[in-house]
Amino acid sequence: MKTAFLFSGQGAQYTGMGQELYQTEPIMKATFDEASEVLGYSVADLCFKAEESERLNQTEFTQPAILTVSVGMYRILSEKGLLPDAVAGLSLGEYTALVASGALDFATGVALVAKRGAYMAQAAPAGSGKMVAVMNAEASLIEKCCQKASSVGIVSPANYNTPQQIVIGGEVAAVDAAVALLQEAGVKRMIPLNVSGPFHTALLSPAAEQLGKTLQSIPFNKMKIPVISNTTAQVMEAEEVKGLLERQVMSPVRFYESIGTLKGLGITRAVEIGPGKTLTGFMKKIDKTIAMTRVEDAQTLAETIQTLQG
Repeated sequence: MKTAFLFSGQGAQYTGMGQELYQTEPIMKATFDEASEVLGYSVADLCFKAEESERLNQTEFTQPAILTVSVGMYRILSEKGLLPDAVAGLSLGEYTALVASGALDFATGVALVAKRGAYMAQAAPAGSGKMVAVMNAEASLIEKCCQKASSVGIVSPANYNTPQQIVIGGEVAAVDAAVALLQEAGVKRMIPLNVSGPFHTALLSPAAEQLGKTLQSIPFNKMKIPVISNTTAQVMEAEEVKGLLERQVMSPVRFYESIGTLKGLGITRAVEIGPGKTLTGFMKKIDKTIAMTRVEDAQTLAETIQTLQG
């Protein structure tokens, strides 16, 4: 039975994430300590203290925090000999996938995503754009409405989460114009998202450019297992990684197509690793034949270990 590990993206964070495992699993604590040393502040305080919640939701802190929690959980499974046959992640989760594949060491990865988060926050300050989840509409219709609304400003699909949920993002007026066109076309359900910026759109091109420069000096190793790219929904080739990570910031995330690629590799079960259960929810809508478990706390860890060892 082939297993994929899927890693959480930004938006899944919450105060207290990883705390239970931090207190019971030495390798989780060691991962937090390593991240704190690299970043120069306490990642445990950031993740666990209620008074840090505002900072935890700022992109430049959210990204290293989620990476740390997710890598810690991955290391717990790895220590028990439970390893994936392939990996993927949602946006930021792609960096966790690269760490899990051996392409990127954790210390380098956590420093890199802190910079990525800062570049993204600078390129799209809070309130500079808007994102809306469009429910139960054809991708082609959504793309056509975004294209028409582009006469008003920047708007495009940002996340192809499931066939029934595609997120659009961009400048406020252009997103509103696209929403109006979708309503005219008969789309009934659209949900504005509470996000810090219109990520995975052309508004993030300055962040992509800065990230591209930073990536030039980052050493990547050859992947030991396949990593599926958000941008192409295909297996990443080692020589493409830097270019794909640069593009990923301003390109749509093709999550449900990525799951199709994993299925093509023979994956029959998947584990969501990291805070929240967003990806588990997506999987129910994408492909119910892939058995899902997740790791978020002691209980889900125990259940997943039992499933994977069974």
